[in-house]
Amino acid sequence: MGSAAASVLAPAAFAAPPDTSLRPVLRGADHFRSAVPKAADLIAQARLNGRVAFAVADAKTGNMLEEMSPSAGMPPASVTKAITALYALDTLGADHRFQTQLLATGGILDGEVQGDLILVGGGDPTLDTDTLALMAAKLKETGVRAVKGTFQVYEASLPVLDGIDPNQPDYVSYNPAVTGVALNFNRVHFEWKRASDGYAVTMDGRSAKYRPAVAMAAMQVSDRATPLYTYSDGGVRDNWTVAKPALGRSGARWLPVRKPGLYAGDVFVTMAGAQGIRLRGLAMIETLPEGAVLVTQQSAPLRDIMRDMLKYSTNLTAEMAGLAATMARGGKPDTLKASAAEMNRWAKGALGMRNPGLVDHSGLGDDSRVSVRDMLSALIKVNGSGVLKPILKTITMRDAKRNLVPNHPIKVVAKTGTLNFVSTLAGYMTGPNGREMAFAIFCADEPRRATIARAQRASPDGGRAWNVNAKQLQQGLIERWGTYHAA
Repeated sequence: MGSAAASVLAPAAFAAPPDTSLRPVLRGADHFRSAVPKAADLIAQARLNGRVAFAVADAKTGNMLEEMSPSAGMPPASVTKAITALYALDTLGADHRFQTQLLATGGILDGEVQGDLILVGGGDPTLDTDTLALMAAKLKETGVRAVKGTFQVYEASLPVLDGIDPNQPDYVSYNPAVTGVALNFNRVHFEWKRASDGYAVTMDGRSAKYRPAVAMAAMQVSDRATPLYTYSDGGVRDNWTVAKPALGRSGARWLPVRKPGLYAGDVFVTMAGAQGIRLRGLAMIETLPEGAVLVTQQSAPLRDIMRDMLKYSTNLTAEMAGLAATMARGGKPDTLKASAAEMNRWAKGALGMRNPGLVDHSGLGDDSRVSVRDMLSALIKVNGSGVLKPILKTITMRDAKRNLVPNHPIKVVAKTGTLNFVSTLAGYMTGPNGREMAFAIFCADEPRRATIARAQRASPDGGRAWNVNAKQLQQGLIERWGTYHAA
């Protein structure tokens, strides 16, 4: 790990941010700056209840340019994923590939596995149904035609957790279970169509090429007004109900999977059957036996996975990558909080953060706190290393009517973060004259967020409008800095 840290997070020019705000001083040649809106005025115009904190510095020297409430611990939301990406890349390496395997016990005789066939999860957050189909085809190519024993799934390469954040509604797909096996980001596809005698519903594990029906998830349409969905643990099945009046004529949505190993096993049985390989039984195992590896499927390089994670903000990818990094560092976390604590310790040493308080790797948890000064320290520390900046998402600026402006003179690459009444943005911006700056902007109305009932967390009243105002403020601050600090 020492060599990985040295290569991935090579030190760049860095100056610790000062403890007090530095107010820009107008000079004779800079009188034009007086026309640039002040940060305080932009915040007042946004009319955001709650707190706003920001910090911006020269990305190359670390010299602080402006800051407000720099030391206040605030919810970082999905900006957390930028820290997770650095943690995983530093620990595992940019070229690391997760492996999913098919293992046979008892040897093979005349094309028949004499013992059991085991699907072994290796922590790949990008495994999908198309890939399982490919693995089934590769299994057939080895000459296997039958299995005498049972089909089993091993998911304990990572901790087995019911979900990311227990405070989220049961039905949101961004809060699935977390284990060493993930299929289709641990989401099952629910589709409904009105029929003459009610509704026809399907639950499947669809991907780009296939739509296999699954038995481990079931849906029942219930003649009630509320709640919208209910979930119950059926032992070997995820049992769902949905309120009939909410369905309309037809529709579809993704639901979270609470039994990832059974889900992947269910789909693989179908894919193997399509290859003429009949698998009997489906059992979960907690200990991996010795056996012969028949098929190994590798993921894309970790760097590519982290780029997609930052672009699409996939919570499951962040949690699995973070857990894998912690375990690779010798940790034995039994919760996300325990794994995040190890990442916090790493961030203090590797990124120069003073007091990171993350409780997971995705930013979904309510209790995570980070200051904009700490976030800025991390960004400046890795600037020039070529690790984070190239995999951050390009943020396209907008005009006064909220239309995208592709050729805007200020260029931004950053990680966004959104929770109910929380909006964050952190990354790098390049001014019209080419000056590079690192910045972090955190907006949060925590008192209002605390009043939201669990059932309303998917879409609380006023949440969308608040978020729009927060994003407009973030752009206003970036435009101010791009003009005021261009010199």
